[in-house]
Amino acid sequence: MRPFTRRGALGLAAAALAAPALAQGKFPNRPIRFLIPWPPGGSLDALHRQMFEIVNKDLGQPVVIENRPGARGTQAAIFLVNQAQPDGYTLAHHHLSILRHPFLTKQKTWDPVADFTYVMQVSGFLFGTAVRSDGPYKTFRDLIEAARRKPGEVTFSTSGIATTNHIAMEEICEREGVQMTHVPFRGSQEGVTALLGRQIDVVADSASWRPNVETGELRLLSVWTRERLAAFPDAPTLHDLGYGMTVTSPYGIAGPKGMDPEIVGTLHQAFRKAWEDEVSQAIIRRWDMPREYLGPAAYLAFARERVAYEKQMVARLGLSID
Repeated sequence: MRPFTRRGALGLAAAALAAPALAQGKFPNRPIRFLIPWPPGGSLDALHRQMFEIVNKDLGQPVVIENRPGARGTQAAIFLVNQAQPDGYTLAHHHLSILRHPFLTKQKTWDPVADFTYVMQVSGFLFGTAVRSDGPYKTFRDLIEAARRKPGEVTFSTSGIATTNHIAMEEICEREGVQMTHVPFRGSQEGVTALLGRQIDVVADSASWRPNVETGELRLLSVWTRERLAAFPDAPTLHDLGYGMTVTSPYGIAGPKGMDPEIVGTLHQAFRKAWEDEVSQAIIRRWDMPREYLGPAAYLAFARERVAYEKQMVARLGLSID
């Protein structure tokens, strides 16, 4: 019988430590949970669902979407920071409000760079301003002049306080020296519903207004892309209007901090393959979605740079949620 040596003991310990990893098998071996901090519907939802169908076929495991609206789009980030394990099985839609949020409150929140693992930047939003077709505003200038005549009486909706589109509207009002009243909702579709019901004057949000513009119920006063859209050639950009602004609010996929780089690589490869698929690209073209793809390293670098801008804008506009 061989003596039980220290080397043998170390070998048994190493085998015991390796056993759980071997038992887990190749990643992923169970469904992946994906949190979206907005209600279902719209271009973002359509693109994610299509991509995840392709990822399911590629990885052999479904990506299960869980919508968590409210709290200015921060519910998914809160879960990543406080509850999710860095094992690759919980991911979330990640957007600029997550980078901005810590500067809006004195409460303890998160480090917008260090507390997340950046997997892939996907796209951005098509933002614009729309009004009822039977209303008094024929152009964006009409809207501004009405706000000038009636300070605080013109109301605009967004999908939340201190969202990218809210900040853009506040910046426009600041430049024009006018006041409008902000009416935040949980999602852009709620704003469209309120506009159709004559509860607000203008929607300043992502493209949930699009179907109603196409049917003629709403009039598109501006788009916030760099160039005019082929689908709406008469709608001026913010550059056309003299503001020199492009507002697309790039978004992507992130997980909790501390994820294994190999798992990040596996996820990025699968998501990029799904993003490049022709069916996904058809959705991007259909909704005029900005092409904002970045890989893990570039997405992390973008986040670092953008945090400085967000901190500056929050201070400049005096924004707070406290």
